[in-house]
Amino acid sequence: MIKEFTKGIIRENPLFIIVLGLCPALAVSTQVVNALGMGAGVIFVLLGSNICVSLLKDFIPEKVRIPSYIVIIASFVTIVELVMKAFTPGLYKNLGIFVSLIVVNCIILGRAEAFASKNPLLHSVLDALGMGIGFTLGLLLIAVIREIFGSGTITLFPIQAIGFDGTVKLGWLNEYPGKVWSYAAGALLVMGYLKAFFNWLQTRRRIPRESKGEVAHAPESEVKQVS
Repeated sequence: MIKEFTKGIIRENPLFIIVLGLCPALAVSTQVVNALGMGAGVIFVLLGSNICVSLLKDFIPEKVRIPSYIVIIASFVTIVELVMKAFTPGLYKNLGIFVSLIVVNCIILGRAEAFASKNPLLHSVLDALGMGIGFTLGLLLIAVIREIFGSGTITLFPIQAIGFDGTVKLGWLNEYPGKVWSYAAGALLVMGYLKAFFNWLQTRRRIPRESKGEVAHAPESEVKQVS
């Protein structure tokens, strides 16, 4: 059962292996704080929708299952949007339209249709947590690289009690930033290099498994990526 949780973190990571949810990942990863906010929102919506779909799968008619899933997902996105707007207005402004667009995030609808609608509650919860954490870690990795080299800073949540304004400046990187990493071209370059790195990791894992005859049991996404 633990495999349902761990598969989404590396082996079937939504961003670098399955390659889903790239639009928000590339658009909001200019700052680390944006990645943390978007990741938290996606985990909440993914967990809530997987729980509801798994519990209601036997009661939702086949012909209206996709619209039903979208209504469930949209309800949780509305909660995220209202909470973020009330308690973290700065973050809500930074993420902009991409908070509302969580409704059409391929990862969330894909897990509802491909997994939660066919599996019991506990498996669906573990799948949602694993995929959500995997998406958040991938988003954080992209954001850290882009913000450090593009702005020379690491932006977190401010803590007024200790006088921390939320921004850590990184010396000469802050004085002479490579602005290209903050732009769309930089996002695509970072994503491309990271995707190549994960493909290399998959190939290294597959070679010894081939010699043991275990490839036939590998996940379908993994086999496609390395073939």
